[in-house]
Amino acid sequence: MGVAGAQYAYSKLTLGGRDAQAIVLGGAEYASQLTVEGLSAVKVSREDPYVRVSGLGHELILPIDQDSERAATDFNTVQLDSTRLKARTATLVNGEVYLPLDTLARGLGADYRTGDFSLPAAALTNVSSRAGKDTDRIVLDFSRDLQYAANFSGNTLTLTLKGVNANPRTYATRGAFVPQFEVKTAQGNASIAIPLGNGAGYRLFKVIRPGSVRLVLDVGPGLPRNIAALADVPRSPLIVLDPAPKGGGSVDIPLEVARATGELLSKAGWQVQLTRSSAGRLPVAQREKLARQSQVFVTLSVGRFPGAGRKGITLYQPVGDQNAQIINAFRSGAGGSDLVRAAVGDGGETKRLAELLMGELGSRGLKAGAEQIPRLFLPGEAPHASFELELGWPQNAGDLANLITAQRTVKVSEALALSVATFLKARATNLTGSGQ
Repeated sequence: MGVAGAQYAYSKLTLGGRDAQAIVLGGAEYASQLTVEGLSAVKVSREDPYVRVSGLGHELILPIDQDSERAATDFNTVQLDSTRLKARTATLVNGEVYLPLDTLARGLGADYRTGDFSLPAAALTNVSSRAGKDTDRIVLDFSRDLQYAANFSGNTLTLTLKGVNANPRTYATRGAFVPQFEVKTAQGNASIAIPLGNGAGYRLFKVIRPGSVRLVLDVGPGLPRNIAALADVPRSPLIVLDPAPKGGGSVDIPLEVARATGELLSKAGWQVQLTRSSAGRLPVAQREKLARQSQVFVTLSVGRFPGAGRKGITLYQPVGDQNAQIINAFRSGAGGSDLVRAAVGDGGETKRLAELLMGELGSRGLKAGAEQIPRLFLPGEAPHASFELELGWPQNAGDLANLITAQRTVKVSEALALSVATFLKARATNLTGSGQ
């Protein structure tokens, strides 16, 4: 059967433990995009003239070579995480994308031999710890991406690492808050039991970089134990949530997330103001005034440009000179007393809160991108931490299916509430020298 002058034959394939079909091109096995997407936690997206394969902590970019004979040689340059090399690449067969299994295995860390493609179990590859003045940090490195759950009982935090191989042992640290912790295995899962001292809380987040997957656990007295523990310090700071117009559709997604986030923070005793309700939006002058009074200002929006072809969560940070000239004057001044810092924060406040939020979203399985832009209207009026959180794109069918679910709203609102509370507690400590 001819495909751009090439000949191919069908072959049987076991992919991740299930039966599938492959084709043989130039002596190499290829699988269709649909077949490869059958692998757990692997996503394939066609972005002509490339194919992007992401999952398990890796990202592969393969050019689409429409000459199938050439695609099955090492003529093309592919990118596996941050490494570029010559290897077989993607091609088109009857208009459908096909991917070389040997290149995929190399990039994803899979086990492959002709007719059999499998993903090895995730493994705990390294454990390290660092003792700090206010927190202790435990870093867990894994061979690939994983699913995990955190449960708190008594004074013990237990991390369950699903399907992870690990060597059972007890680790000792030099930390004041976590002197030791224990790794156990049972029923194909690993678990880590971490005793927390009285008054100590934790922050847990996942960091995925090309070829690297980490769980980072911070433990210390200034951190919450759960969502309910958002309420440890006085509530003088003002948190302003600015839900943008809903952008069409039957569900007002920005308002739903703002309400859920505000409810979590308000129940914990924080001072929260929304700029919009179901009855309408505050006038611009009032929204500007709230932005100038805020310690945290977050605009919540959805993508609204027709035909943009975008998707996913994006965090937009304002950089450079802001709208309010008084803010620029304070930030450009040399030094600055504690009173000045209490009135106008440096640009690093937004960065710190953004990093916390990205970590909280990641720990809930929500991947978010980040972009810096010169000006944001209302966030540009805010003297402290401020940004816009774009929740997704209703024009994208996949995004819309996620956006309208209650589970997605809960995940985003919990992540935002917890990161804001953690940020403000740390800010209070930095300004006063104590947790009060």
